Amino acid sequence: MNLIFTILSIAYIFCIFFWADSPVVSDMATCNPYSFLHIPLYGILTVFLTFAVIPCRLGRMDALLHSRGYAVLQLRMDASSRLHFLIPGLIALGVAIADEFYQSFLPNRDASPIDVFLDFIGITFALLLIFRLYKRQKNE
Repeated sequence: MNLIFTILSIAYIFCIFFWADSPVVSDMATCNPYSFLHIPLYGILTVFLTFAVIPCRLGRMDALLHSRGYAVLQLRMDASSRLHFLIPGLIALGVAIADEFYQSFLPNRDASPIDVFLDFIGITFALLLIFRLYKRQKNE
């Protein structure tokens, strides 16, 4: 399972850099003047990176069929291992900073510290959501 999320993370990071100077992104910028799409963009990246680091497996099929709040992905880690959340967050933040640095060299794009801040918000929300999912599984 971790290999799948590792491949997804690498492909997602590649797409972030590959599409940085595409006309699609330029067209979206006119509809998104405050760059709020950075929040879900880096939130999704953080989810992929976290599941690449945290050992996880798919939940049982009977748990998926009941509406009792069981998680689809069951996370397996020890309680003292907060690095499982810190490492993906730092990697995602590093990608965000590298992406803005890369954009500073593109003719149609500008680097913005506000974009990095919005990326950080998406990263934080994703980590809080995953940590809450882990705590909920642990208490069940």
